[in-house]
Amino acid sequence: MLKQRVITALVLGVLVLSAVLWAPVWLFSLLVAVATLYGAWEWSNFCRFRRQGRIAYVALAAALILLLTWLGSPALLAGLMWLVGFFWLLAVVMVLRYPEGLRWTGSLPKLVIGLWVLVPAWAALSEIKALPNGEWLILLLLFLVWGADTGAYFTGRKYGKRKLMPRVSPGKTLEGLLGGLLTCVAIGLLYAVLRELSFLSTVFLILLAVLTAVASVLGDLFESMFKRERGIKDSGTLLPGHGGVLDRIDSLTAAAPVFLLGLMYFPLL
Repeated sequence: MLKQRVITALVLGVLVLSAVLWAPVWLFSLLVAVATLYGAWEWSNFCRFRRQGRIAYVALAAALILLLTWLGSPALLAGLMWLVGFFWLLAVVMVLRYPEGLRWTGSLPKLVIGLWVLVPAWAALSEIKALPNGEWLILLLLFLVWGADTGAYFTGRKYGKRKLMPRVSPGKTLEGLLGGLLTCVAIGLLYAVLRELSFLSTVFLILLAVLTAVASVLGDLFESMFKRERGIKDSGTLLPGHGGVLDRIDSLTAAAPVFLLGLMYFPLL
């Protein structure tokens, strides 16, 4: 199992980094769309759809991606990111209240929630890639997400005592969360040094790194909540040792829109 997990992680790492560094924007956006649509396929399982319903759900997600591509404008994108930001604030309430108040467990609410989780994340990643120094910014985002997860894991294993959200994800601890946040601060400082950012940009970057890390944890908890409600451990079986696509991108679904919102109003040079 560990061997499978390591091999899958190495293959995924090479593919992701290759797409980030060398793929043109259109190809990167297409690849992210493919992952997004497979994530929609897995999300449809949360809705308890049968095969025909799952195919229709993926088609709906694809139609929304095409619509955003056709109608794409800075004003539309900014408005979408703000709406998604408010959605993730609502997601905090949903996670904190779980399992009380399960008014969202019907198929239709889950369908809508899934689209809000997946499609804007695709739009955010595509837009970040298209920005000046987009490759650097995507790498920064990925390292922040990975840093939040890895820092939380090792800190939680060594020092974790107080559970963060035991009803949603029993393995996460407050100490682990703090370790993940500190890891992201260190990543932000390293990026600032490598890119020779000004003092003001560095301060902003540290704040954005912390917010992105918190969003990353929220995205993970949010998907865990739906898996727990559905009674499954993983969202799928596509990735040996890692579960499904959603299990790998859940943190990014929240972190990418938050990261882009920050860049819209204080771009990193």
